[in-house]
This record gives sequence, C-alpha cells and structure tokens, in this order.
Amino acid sequence: MDNFQTAVNAVRVISATAINEANSGHPGLPLGAATVAFTLFEDFLKFNPKNPEFFDRDRFVLSSGHGSMLLYTLLHMFGYKISKEDLKNFRQLGSKTPGHPEYMHTPGVEVSTGPLGQGIANAVGMAIAETKLASTFNREGFPVVDHYTYALCGEGCLMEGIGYEACSLAGSLKLGKLILFYDCNKITIEGSIEGVFDDDIAMRQKALGWQVLEVDGNDHNAIKRAIIKAQAEKQKPSIIICHTIIGYGSPNQGTSKVHGSPIGAENLEKMKQNFGWTCADYEYPEEIQPLLNKAINRGKRAEKAWKEMFAEYTKQYPDLAQKFNDWMLNDHTNIKKYLENLDNTQAVATRNAGHTVINKVSEHVENLFGGSADLTPSNLTYLDGKDKYSPLNRAGSNIQFGIREHAMGAIVNGILVHGGLTPYCSTFFVFSDYMKHAIRLAGIMKIPAIYVLTHDSIGVGEDGPTHQPVEQFIALRSIPNVQVFRPCDTLETAAAWYTALTSGLPTAICLTRQKVQPCCNNFDDALKGGYIVANNIKQTPDCVIIATGSEVPVAIEARKLLLKEGYDARVVSMPSIEVFEKQSTKYRESVIPSKVKARVCVEAGSPYSWYKYAGSFGELVCMDQFGLSGKYPELFEKFGFTAQNIAEKAKISIVKSKQN
Repeated sequence: MDNFQTAVNAVRVISATAINEANSGHPGLPLGAATVAFTLFEDFLKFNPKNPEFFDRDRFVLSSGHGSMLLYTLLHMFGYKISKEDLKNFRQLGSKTPGHPEYMHTPGVEVSTGPLGQGIANAVGMAIAETKLASTFNREGFPVVDHYTYALCGEGCLMEGIGYEACSLAGSLKLGKLILFYDCNKITIEGSIEGVFDDDIAMRQKALGWQVLEVDGNDHNAIKRAIIKAQAEKQKPSIIICHTIIGYGSPNQGTSKVHGSPIGAENLEKMKQNFGWTCADYEYPEEIQPLLNKAINRGKRAEKAWKEMFAEYTKQYPDLAQKFNDWMLNDHTNIKKYLENLDNTQAVATRNAGHTVINKVSEHVENLFGGSADLTPSNLTYLDGKDKYSPLNRAGSNIQFGIREHAMGAIVNGILVHGGLTPYCSTFFVFSDYMKHAIRLAGIMKIPAIYVLTHDSIGVGEDGPTHQPVEQFIALRSIPNVQVFRPCDTLETAAAWYTALTSGLPTAICLTRQKVQPCCNNFDDALKGGYIVANNIKQTPDCVIIATGSEVPVAIEARKLLLKEGYDARVVSMPSIEVFEKQSTKYRESVIPSKVKARVCVEAGSPYSWYKYAGSFGELVCMDQFGLSGKYPELFEKFGFTAQNIAEKAKISIVKSKQN
C-alpha cells in the first residue's frame, strides 16, 4: 500500500474511531469521501495551519456538515490546533469538535454548516467576495486577492431548494474560482435515492452554466486531473461529481445503515482488517508525515510570499493598501456623525428613509455591497452612483440576487465570513420566512448580516394577507443574537443602520410602504432601542403607551385624546426590543416605570412580543389574525390601529390597574 492510500485510510479509521467513541455521528461521508478531501488538502488547498486566518488562503466549506469528523481529522493531521484529545472529545460538551462545524469555534472551520445546502450558498458568497475584492485591489504583478473556494456536498444539499438557488446564481455570475465536489453515493438516511432523487445532476448543472466533471471518488489521480481542469476554467464554476461508496471499507458500506450511526466496535475492527490497519487509536504511520508536511510547507511558503508581495504593494500603491486594511478591519464607528443629523422633518415611508440612509452610509462605507431578491425598486436599496456587480463588472456594489431569498441570506453569510466587505440583502418582510434559516445561522455565528425588510405590515394594503406580515416580527425576535428594528422615521432608521454596522450582530431593519409622520428628536435616544418620545405632564403617568414603526405617531395622537379627557399618558417608541433589553435596569425603569401598571402595546404584528411589557393589566393593539386586501388606511381602522381605539384601550387598562 502506498503512502497516499495509507493516509486516506488514516482519515477513515480515525474518523470512525471518534464517532464510535462518541456513540454518535455520521461515519458514511468521512469513509466514502476521504480520498476526495485528502487529495484536495494534500495537493491543492492553500492554507497555513499556524495562521488559519491567513487572508489569501483557499476557502473550504463542508456543506455536508454532518460529516464533520472528516474535517476535524484532516485539520488535526494537517497541523491545526486540534489535538488527539479534541478528536476523542468529538460531540462532547465544550469540545473543539462539536457535532457540526462551528464558525469561530474550531480552527480551520470557515463557516457553520449542517442544515443541508447552506454551505453551497455560503461558498457562492465567498466566491463572490473573492471576485469583488480582486477587482478592487489587484494590480498587474500584485494578485493581492487570488484564491479558490471549494465546497463538498452530497445528495441532500442538492435536493434542498437552496442548493439549486445558489448554483443557479453562481452559474449566471460565472464564478470560475468556485469548485464544488459532489459526494455522489446515492444513499440518504432513508435508503437509496432511487425514485426520490433521480435528477441528472450533470445535465442540471450544465444547464445552470457549470462545467461538469465526473470521477471515481477513490481514484486519486483522476481527482487531481479534475481539480486541475476545474481550476483552468475561468468562466464557469465547476462541479466534480465524485462517485463514491458511503461508509467505504466498513461491512455495511453502500447502505443507509452507515449514514448516521456509529459503525460499532466489531465493524471497526473488520474495517481495520480490510485496510491492514495496525496503528493505535488516533495514531497513523510516520511514513505519511511527509505528505502532510508537503501541504503544510506549501501553505507557509504561500503566506510568506503573499506578505512579501503585500509589503511591496504597500510601497507602490499606499492608498490601495490602506484601503485594503480598512476594508478588512470593517470598523464603521465613525459613521455616526454622518447619520445623526439627517433631515427628519418630512413625512416619508420608512423604506424611503432607508434609501436616504443607505446612500448616506455608502458615501462613507466604501465596501458596502448588496442588493435584493428582485425587489430593489420596492425595497429602495439601490446604491445610487454605484455600478451593478456582474461578470463584466466585478467592482460593482449593487448585486441582483434574483428571486432567491433562501440562497440570498446564506450568500450574505458567506460574503461576511470571507471578510473584507459589508454586505446586506433585502426583500419584503413577509418573505423573510424563506431565508429564516440563513438568518438563524447568522445568529449562531454572531456575524453582522444586515437584512432590509420592507412592506412591514398590513400597510402593504391591496396585496392582501399573503403579502402582509403578521407573525414575522415574533419569528425574528425569537432568534437569539438577532436584532430587529422597526423604526418610525428617518432618524430611527439611521439609528438602526448605525447599530447594524457597529454591533457585530445580525440586524433586521423592518420598514413601511406607507408614509409616517416623523417623531424622533434625538438620534442617541433611538440607539437605546426604546425611549420616551412624548412625555407625561405629571410626575407619574397614568398610562404608558409603547409603540413601534408606523404606529408611533398614532400613539402620540392617542395621548392627545387622553389629555383632553384628563388622562396623562407617556408614549414610548420601541424600535428594537433587543437593544432596549441591553440597556441598564435604571434606564429601562426610567422609560417604563414598573409602578405604572396601565400600559398599551401597539404594533401591527403578532401580539406575542408584547405580553412581557403589557403586564397583567395592560392592553394590546396588535394583529391576532391575518390581514385583508384593501386600502391601507381602511385596514388600519378596521383592525383598531387608530388614536381613538388606542385611547379607549388605555382607559380600560387604567381602570383595571386601579381596581387591583
């Protein structure tokens, strides 16, 4: 047996051993795709395990994240800071080797994957980022940005709609430095894919504008030739269909039994016998170390050469070098001075306010990069004066994602983790459901993705309940680490954008279609997530009205009605519950005093966000049903979003609080 095959078998045995020890995991992919992945790492991948963040490294995404043990074993063998103990602790609490790869948790993991298909879209985002940055910074003799994006997927990733969406966009954008390995073993958890997934993937990908290559997934030389051919194709992304056997080498190879369950001690021993394997657990023969060192040293030399090139680049192009460093740092705290004094005197739809704000941001955040799911004229997210990103113009800042919300969200995640750009995406708020899992993963990774979600309520009007969001507020607010803003005017919209650019967390900015009267007088107040927008006259108010977005001016009108009847109300604008909750207890108490039990919470969305604030005696003016098709003023009146109804609810709450 040659050293290469020994090394591949080491990957297989170590992976299966760790999965057995954990009594949990997915051995099928690590055993079946080991030759493919090891060939990539040994012969092609540009990386430096001593500096996993080396900027111009190649990116490798394990889209089939359930096969995480394959990645952990490779990272361990190729010198990353993943020890034998880490491998032994696979899937254990607090280990470096969790069940699915986690971004910023395990050295060498580029993005969190596991939900099938997400990784393909992440890889598309990384490839887009590479082309955009290369077009901006590369000069003759100075390929500052010059790397490939590789991804490994299986049938599941290609069955999922997000996989198709992402591949379709990648083909249209001609992402020639994107290479996808398809671990084609024709088995899923339930068994054979026959009669379930009979797509001709080669024809499908070709129709999507991809170069299609097919190899025996256990033929080292064939895989090498395919990768070389894929690298040579500059105008098309490439898919290398690798025909493999799931669970290769184990007694249950080729069956669903080996997909998601440990192979067991007896079968592990039989597999070792098949491979002639005699090493102790988590060990491998010394004779394969030169293969590993070859790849490690190749990466070290690549980083050294890049640093030397960048030093010379800095001398010849000092302004570009400074811009490159600034883009990599992505510190936007200085943007505040450009946002805090924007004109806020006119009644505008907050989507129009968003257009004003995003273009003010783009004047000073040069690496702002994004677009919408074919709704730019409605979302108003176009960066004026900036070109469209396309195969003919990689330097453009406006990208058309097409009608692909799910892929769009995951592509933005990929652009973000690649580094160097400040991406955003946009769609109608109701369609955030399509990209919710990508938003969830952004929350898990704590990355500052920005989602501009317009047409945020029954204010959509005539389009009716299919396009009028109701439950979407609570859906996004329920995701940990995600900040949801529903601003009421230009200043609050600017505060939402500033928070999105500086907080380091994913942020959804929900904007109206209809005009809203301006209410906010202080940018810093809006940055706190909740603040007094219309104060009480007496020392203690009779009631607190809490409102968001287009309902804030209506709540202020309700306060005026209450004053005429002798009731003193305070109005609180709450553009972001999440940000408000981060303020000090003292501040939150000063805004919503606990001793004031009479409260009304007003939002044209689900009531489930508001029970905490309403308390036992509060009232809710929210949507507990789907909307209707009609003119938006009539809809707001029908569903009770009027000053008169809010005032009546306030009086009811005041009476209830006094009776108790």
